[in-house]
Amino acid sequence: MGLLTFSLNVTLDGCVDHQEGIADDETHAFFTHLMDEGGAMLWGRVTYEMMESYWPTVARGAEPAPPAIREWAVKLEAKPKYVVSSTRKDFPWTNSHPIVGDLRTAVQKLKDATPAGVLLGSGKLATELDRLDLIDEYKLLVHPRIAGHGPTLYGGGLPGTRRLELISAKPLRSGAVALHYRRVR
Repeated sequence: MGLLTFSLNVTLDGCVDHQEGIADDETHAFFTHLMDEGGAMLWGRVTYEMMESYWPTVARGAEPAPPAIREWAVKLEAKPKYVVSSTRKDFPWTNSHPIVGDLRTAVQKLKDATPAGVLLGSGKLATELDRLDLIDEYKLLVHPRIAGHGPTLYGGGLPGTRRLELISAKPLRSGAVALHYRRVR
């Protein structure tokens, strides 16, 4: 059984707006490494649509991008992508699949079928999956910024506190810190 790892950019005040992070080569290397380690990506519809609107064009070379960004886009194109949505059923992006049926059961089946693990990259979906007690690890890139606005991490709340064990903390040149926590059960 693979682990479900929640990974996202977050500011010091908990903002998870993708435009608030530092998008440099080191940040992209961090997320490329995470994607390389995992067996599949898992997103909610909103994140999927944001990614779908840009990364396939970069992978095809239709959008100008530095080599590191293009490499990430090509790898993302090849990676299995699973999407949770109650409103959308068609996911034409290469290797995209809907999560259907009961969320707990479907995500547990995905974890069981993906020994290399599943990388979760959607804030709202993370709240739902954490409520279902399905997230095993957290790999957050905390940026040295205070956004002063939302959306925020776990804005919808959780039924209780999650105890975490620090596995590693690595500062980046930008001042961001890559944090790896494992859930204590």
